[in-house]
Amino acid sequence: MPDLSSTERTRHRRLREQGRTNRTELFDVLKAGFVCHLGVIVDGAPMVVPTAYGFDSDNLYIHGSVASRSLAAGGPAPMCVTITHVDGLVLSRSVFEHGVNYRSAMIYGVPRALEGEEKLEALRILTEHTAPGQWDYARRPNRKELAATVILAVSLEEASVKVRQGPPDDADDPHDVWAGVLPLAATWQPPVTDPAAAHEVPEHVRLRAGTRLG
Repeated sequence: MPDLSSTERTRHRRLREQGRTNRTELFDVLKAGFVCHLGVIVDGAPMVVPTAYGFDSDNLYIHGSVASRSLAAGGPAPMCVTITHVDGLVLSRSVFEHGVNYRSAMIYGVPRALEGEEKLEALRILTEHTAPGQWDYARRPNRKELAATVILAVSLEEASVKVRQGPPDDADDPHDVWAGVLPLAATWQPPVTDPAAAHEVPEHVRLRAGTRLG
């Protein structure tokens, strides 16, 4: 698998030791979550919008309403998509050295609107990434719902990944106080059934309870 691209936008300038060049580490970041932040220009001003995503080996897929200003603005214009996972607070001996253990990715590209079977397949990928098992369990979108939905594909060709792990970097600081990491982990909770639902929780949903996100 080829390394990540090295362009003016993805080249690591600061904290180069946190930069990653292996493309598998991009996929690791993408697998660990399902919400990204989409950066676009709308009416001449920047707009950053959180949205769910899915992906395959070539593209990131994002979706929304045809009335969405952020997705409509995507059109042929470039956009930047970011994904960040916080793994812990790094509490150092000095406030200056405090930091965050994290995994992050930035993806640059010109989005492409999908249609037909390609659009439906991207919706399947997005659904199965966010809620594995739901595509075959729930009702699939009908023609009217598909017409009301925008699906954009953003190539993973131009991407940058950074990861920070480990303890504080100021072991030689003379200030003698506790220092270390306060870990953070998100866990799926037991499902809450819709009062109007007459069915038991399906196995693919029930089994996610207690598992870690990311």
